[in-house]
Amino acid sequence: MSTQTFVIVGGGLAGAKAAEALREEGFDGRVVLLGEEDVAPYERPPLSKDYLQGESGRDAIWAEEDGWYDAHDVELRMSTKVSELALSSSEVVLDGGERIGFDELLLATGSAAKRLPIPGADLDGVHLLRTVHDSDALREALQPGVRVVVIGAGWIGCEVAASAKLRGADVAMIAPEAVPLERVLGPEVGAIYRDVHASKGVELALGTGIEAIEGNGRVSGVRTSAGSVHEADLVVIGVGAAPRLELAEAAGFDLDDGVLTDDRLRTSAPNVFAAGDIAKAQHPILGERIRVEHWGTALEQGPAAARNMLGRDLAYERIPYFFSDQYDVGMEYAGYAPSYERVVFRGDPSSFEFLAFWMRGDRVAAGMNVNIWDVNDDIQALIRSGCSVDDDALRDPGVALSGLAMA
Repeated sequence: MSTQTFVIVGGGLAGAKAAEALREEGFDGRVVLLGEEDVAPYERPPLSKDYLQGESGRDAIWAEEDGWYDAHDVELRMSTKVSELALSSSEVVLDGGERIGFDELLLATGSAAKRLPIPGADLDGVHLLRTVHDSDALREALQPGVRVVVIGAGWIGCEVAASAKLRGADVAMIAPEAVPLERVLGPEVGAIYRDVHASKGVELALGTGIEAIEGNGRVSGVRTSAGSVHEADLVVIGVGAAPRLELAEAAGFDLDDGVLTDDRLRTSAPNVFAAGDIAKAQHPILGERIRVEHWGTALEQGPAAARNMLGRDLAYERIPYFFSDQYDVGMEYAGYAPSYERVVFRGDPSSFEFLAFWMRGDRVAAGMNVNIWDVNDDIQALIRSGCSVDDDALRDPGVALSGLAMA
């Protein structure tokens, strides 16, 4: 039996799946999983979707089945805060002073929801959504007829707006962008999501900032930079998340909007790896370092880091992937396109059933399928191939995507 100790700092999905991979790969040493939350690791996507809507319970969100950690001899320590990474002595220091030595360390500290530095942000009735407890509180508050203002039109903002509407609330969405999801999907596809929410009766106040959240002890409305006031019984702030880099920064890791790693997820410190929201990893196919705050990355990077902690020396080369469900509009997105030249559509976007391709030159940088299924693997293969593709072939539903990737 191994005498080594592997420590995982971060009790989210990436940490849990790393522990799982260590045991699946046959590691029989000590595995310690440290999480700050008072519950076992869970998946976050349902928190703004079916869990928030009351369609599923906690049994559907756990990263591992009940009893898994004990059965696999993983020391899951909840409500545990790490105060320091003592790299010179290869120890993790907990609040209270306890020190845990490690042979290999994985950092998977995740992200924290961003707050708004505006008056009224701390009023009762103002919600953030990051944890299961946040979702519980918001679900209890979302009752039919409640007036909800969602600040932000990114993924959390859009999904919460949809879930609130499905629960019978009156919903307004306020954001500085001209269309929802503009920063991620661009104006063309963002306009489609604007139409989706408008068709469901969401009041949209886009292209405007927020001056203050109003109320006397409890929220009563949101005042925009245009001077209008939107009445509200509750407000949800969904303006993004920031990677939790405090431990890595204090320990002297190389940072740049994330913990810098190579394509094996190794950090600048010996025997320390990073995965999930905090990892800005060199991608061998995309040719640059990227940081992706999505479920798919946590799900896959945790196990990849675990295998490299065991010396497997495998590059992490999965294409970034995420999904979203809003009302009856489901989508999958694959790729990485912070910049692009044009969007090519296959199908009619106004029908909310189409494919979209973000192009850089004659190559597909990213692709999305909306209410069309069993094609995302082909989209990923097309991106991975880096092959030259004609726009007309992408538009033509008679041309198989699999054939384009093979070509």
